[in-house]
Amino acid sequence: MSSAPDVRSGLVRTEATTIASEHEIRASLAQYLGRLWRYGVVLSHQRDVADDLVQATCVRALERASQFTSGTRLDRWLFSILHSIWLNEVRSRRIRMGNGFVDADVTLSFDGEHETETHVMANQVLRQVHELPEAQRIAVFLAYVEGLSYQEVAQVLDVPIGTVMSRLAAARAKLAENAGADMPVKQMKGGI
Repeated sequence: MSSAPDVRSGLVRTEATTIASEHEIRASLAQYLGRLWRYGVVLSHQRDVADDLVQATCVRALERASQFTSGTRLDRWLFSILHSIWLNEVRSRRIRMGNGFVDADVTLSFDGEHETETHVMANQVLRQVHELPEAQRIAVFLAYVEGLSYQEVAQVLDVPIGTVMSRLAAARAKLAENAGADMPVKQMKGGI
């Protein structure tokens, strides 16, 4: 008889943890919407697609609240969900377009219509980051904009940490190269 209460109390603890996780997700979800939307824009380059990605992420997070480990970072879990949804969308686009091949420039085109940055330097940096290859651009966003650690970025993208470090190093080198190329132009303009 003593084993029955132990089993029962174990079930009660599991249910309480699940309920706590669902409550935690519901209570905290709103504070991450802006960050999720920005990540959706980084991935899709389209505001309406980012809206859809965030909505799908919220729905999936609530549906799968039992999979969230209470006490871990909710933002990292949400970024992983959004990234997974995006990858599924890209794969389905490839299938719909035929043969599983898709031109990334066409599929991921940025309409540029809603540019919100007004500061010239910020726009130049954003433009340079936008020109990075997709894998580098996503790693830069997660690490430097969202402030995730390399390990967290690796978990969100489901790649080894060395891959994240390599992508970030390559992105930094490319951005430094571009910044160096812009310097003589700025100096000439200042001297004229």
